[in-house]
Amino acid sequence: MSQPSPAAHARDLLSKLGVPALPADAGQPVRGPIDGQVLTHVTFDDAREIGAKVSEARHAFETWRTVPAPRRGELVRLFGEELRAAKADLAALVTLEAGKIASEAAGEVQEMIDICDFAVGLSRQLHGLTIASERPGHAMRETWHPLGPVAVISAFNFPVAVWAWNACLALVCGDPVIWKPSEKTPLTALATHAILQRALDRFEDAPDGLCAVIQGGRDAGERLARDPRIALVSATGSTRMGRAVAPLVAARFGRSILELGGNNAMIVTPSADLSLALRAIVFSAAGTAGQRCTSLRRLIVHESLVDKVADAVDAAFQRLPVGDPREITTLLGPLIDKSAYDAFVEAMNQVRAEGGTVSGGERLLIDQHPDAFYVRPALARLAAPAPCMQRETFAPLLHVVPYSDFDEAVAIQNDVPQGLSSCIMTNDVREAEAFLSAAGSDCGIANVNIGP
Repeated sequence: MSQPSPAAHARDLLSKLGVPALPADAGQPVRGPIDGQVLTHVTFDDAREIGAKVSEARHAFETWRTVPAPRRGELVRLFGEELRAAKADLAALVTLEAGKIASEAAGEVQEMIDICDFAVGLSRQLHGLTIASERPGHAMRETWHPLGPVAVISAFNFPVAVWAWNACLALVCGDPVIWKPSEKTPLTALATHAILQRALDRFEDAPDGLCAVIQGGRDAGERLARDPRIALVSATGSTRMGRAVAPLVAARFGRSILELGGNNAMIVTPSADLSLALRAIVFSAAGTAGQRCTSLRRLIVHESLVDKVADAVDAAFQRLPVGDPREITTLLGPLIDKSAYDAFVEAMNQVRAEGGTVSGGERLLIDQHPDAFYVRPALARLAAPAPCMQRETFAPLLHVVPYSDFDEAVAIQNDVPQGLSSCIMTNDVREAEAFLSAAGSDCGIANVNIGP
């Protein structure tokens, strides 16, 4: 099926989603990963505009915090309805701007709808405790109050869902939301805000400035982090970004939520269902071109199976259809940009320098898309854990190492500075329970017989 150019496709989708026409050649260029060409341009907010939006959010807070929580939940319910109506078009825009295959993009928008449903229920459950007191005739009551304006700084790889997870909960809790999307994916933010505006119009009495979008780069995010009028900063991105944001918020005794990188591992034990494991490995390592915070990056396989499993993964990587993520047959789209590709190449070179071997990893479709970065997933085989495994590379690079006993496997799993998601493939209930125990995985997410 012939596809329109990404730029023409983006213009059509933005119009259908209700985004006012954007400048064709003025402002900051927005490049799409499908062909590396400019989709359109956006205008970054300057310091005065950022300050004005924060002031509006602060004024909105004075009104919104007094609205009953179930009524606040009604706004989120209306937003969920609007998202359902716009799901296909918003998902298509996610594919154009972030490079996700169509099914993953649709899944991301569904996550937005799901959190709307959850938040609506939460709006009727913001209850506290009544606590006994040692004082006669006295009890203590716990009550949760709105916090204030919340800034959400999101990353390119989940350009809309991460904002929704934060925003829907913040809105029912009585907090205005200011969104600073990644400068790599500003269009999906504009489209989401246009959808939200339709819900606000139907709601009728929401205060001005309740929700805003700020376009900009690192300086815009740092300005929000420093602003004492922002009660909480929720930032998703790299550990480098987190190290920049956290001290700025802490310096003013503000609150922060940081969802940063991951270096996620899977342990494959002798009792594992290898067919199930192979499907989990390929999807979690290559899905979204390895650009998820929960992507599988380390594969720890029992020494009796390591060659068999590695060979099967290598063969599966070679068979994956790579190409335009809008095509239904494509399972692997492009990396977001050249910097991601350069980091991928650098990481593979580090593996080789440390004695490992790498299969796959070649750049593809250069003739058709010389300015885009499609790659074959890479499998790095190592005889033992190496320093290269300590880093997170946001690309489809999977490191494989053997282990001899279960305790060694858990030790390898935990021996990285990052901790996000983990998994074990086993049919031994004792191994599963040990992995989930306090002495097992040190990650916040621990899965059994499913990828990270």
